[in-house]
Amino acid sequence: MKQALPFRNPYRHDFVRVAVAVPRLRVADPAFNAVESVAMLERAAAEGAVLVAFPELGLSAYTCDDLFHQRALLDASEAALATVAEATRRIPVVALVGLPLRVDHRLFNCAAIVFGGRVLGVAPKTYLPNYGEFYEARQFNAADTALSREIRLGGQTVPFGNDLLFQASNLPLFRFHAEICEDLWVPIPPSSLAALAGATVLVNLSASNITIGKSDYRHQLVAQQSARCLAAYLYSSAGVGESTTDLAWDGQALICESGDLLAQSERFVNGSHLITADVDLERVSRERMRQNTFGQSVARHKADLEAFRTVAFELVLPTALPLALRRDVARFPYVPADSARRDERCAEVYNIQVSALVQRLSASGIDKVVIGISGGLDSTHALLVCARAMDLLGWPCTNILAFTMPGFATSARTLDQARRLMQTVGCSAHEIDIRPSCERMLADIGHPYAKGRPDYDVTFENVQAGERTSHLFRLANLHGALVVGTGDLSELALGWSTYGVGDHMSHYNVNASVPKTLVKHLVRWVSASGSVGDAARRVLDDIVATEVSPELVPGTASDKPAQSSEDVVGPYELQDFHLYQVLRYGYAPSKVAFLAWTAWHDASLGSWPDGPEVARHQYSIGEIKMHLRTFLYRFFKTSQFKRSVAPNAPKVGSGGSLSPRGDWRAPSDSEATAWLNELDAVPDE
Repeated sequence: MKQALPFRNPYRHDFVRVAVAVPRLRVADPAFNAVESVAMLERAAAEGAVLVAFPELGLSAYTCDDLFHQRALLDASEAALATVAEATRRIPVVALVGLPLRVDHRLFNCAAIVFGGRVLGVAPKTYLPNYGEFYEARQFNAADTALSREIRLGGQTVPFGNDLLFQASNLPLFRFHAEICEDLWVPIPPSSLAALAGATVLVNLSASNITIGKSDYRHQLVAQQSARCLAAYLYSSAGVGESTTDLAWDGQALICESGDLLAQSERFVNGSHLITADVDLERVSRERMRQNTFGQSVARHKADLEAFRTVAFELVLPTALPLALRRDVARFPYVPADSARRDERCAEVYNIQVSALVQRLSASGIDKVVIGISGGLDSTHALLVCARAMDLLGWPCTNILAFTMPGFATSARTLDQARRLMQTVGCSAHEIDIRPSCERMLADIGHPYAKGRPDYDVTFENVQAGERTSHLFRLANLHGALVVGTGDLSELALGWSTYGVGDHMSHYNVNASVPKTLVKHLVRWVSASGSVGDAARRVLDDIVATEVSPELVPGTASDKPAQSSEDVVGPYELQDFHLYQVLRYGYAPSKVAFLAWTAWHDASLGSWPDGPEVARHQYSIGEIKMHLRTFLYRFFKTSQFKRSVAPNAPKVGSGGSLSPRGDWRAPSDSEATAWLNELDAVPDE
């Protein structure tokens, strides 16, 4: 059914739009509250949502106190529930509404789940607070005291209990569970077991009055519960209209997913308000598969989980949605757009790289490093890491033996930058012209170039890369040093390195899990940190502004590269996006393309990392499909053999690394057919 939806419909890609509503209400006026709730359902349906969570006891109001023992209020609350249920016959949205219900001659604080004109089930509150300003045990009974597992309500038999899971039969990953307010605040919330039992969306109907600092604490609770349970978590709380006899209310609404905040409401709104977000059900499912300890927890609590009951229903999936996905999809998943968070990220990555190199040098008993300096981004950042490591070890920067090795295509710009960089860092700076040794190699193997023909093939290119690496290893032998590698995560993913004796190899590679898009910002961060002088800042800024190139094929101009890496492998900003989605979540190519289109189709939307080097590009779906095809072929078909023998390197981010000993273990002779065939489902325009 999902495949019949348009490509740009989020439901096709296992997203589900959910909402949290905080309606204005009246205390002890269920008829009015039902009308307001129905109005909010209509708003949610117009937004394309299929589930709406309302506040705790929202049909009666939470602050009724001893009025809950009045039959008139209880009858009116049940009548209000019938009104909302009937409305869902024409409004195709699942509603979770709160009300007091009489069961087995006792009163329960309940969440009623209604859809399609009927009540699907009722979940009573498990934990009743009776401390501070709360006296719920005066009116209500806890869920585990109930005798009945089914009740008669609105002329039908309805499942009753806190062990209910609600499963959409036509959206297999959409299974939700309801709990109420205090249930979240206890050491083991009912939703924890529900998540282990398969619930991907957890819903909390809360009242929760407001006091100083409570809003932040709610944020922490909701975010942490969604993170621990690897689930989406929807949270509502009572707003305007509740009695202020002794308390106040802020109407806070939150939607989190696996620890990430997707949406939050304004607080203290003087009227009804609604938030929506698109929850990624596949992300939830894949995170649970990836973190095998989730499955271990399921096994440990298997006896408790067998008690859960499933209530099946069939959603009405919206087919005419607004095209924009209701969640932030970062263009640069490795680079925070917010400057403060980006600085924190850069500092953390830099310190991880530096500390890893310090440990490797200390453990090996080696006090010198050899590094090749091209005047480009990767080697620049690796040199900065080496310099900081020397500072921490108390060794002179001259223990860094830096070599720039101009070849047939080295531009005047990058050579000048390499010289200036080595000078400002204060390392032992050396220059070796590799052209004579390359010419000798080309002559020895009978290459056409040695016979006067300008044949700039892959052999011509790799001879230069190989000569540079060969020099570095022999220099390391000569000086008792360790060769520091400079290749980055993006190059590993795309196989953009010369295998074996080329730039693929080193003794230790500090950059191996840092993507190209982040390297730029790391160099800029060091430049702006105040830890380097004016001359160093100028050369670092020049390097950041230089086009990425292997500089292996001669061009017509001496001051700029003749080659562009991105002309071959695609734009790094887009390929890094693809890498993150494939490596971190294992999404199918069609979903990766959908997310890329969402993030990149309009340069005027969303936030961008600042900096002069960040051009505001945009890509059509056809361009995305073309570059994604390049990525998939190179990543799955042609590059794994290089990654299988990659040198040691520190992992720096949760976005993953490609170490064959860590995050990524794959066969070197796999095919890319399955991925390329699935990509065909993506439209060209």
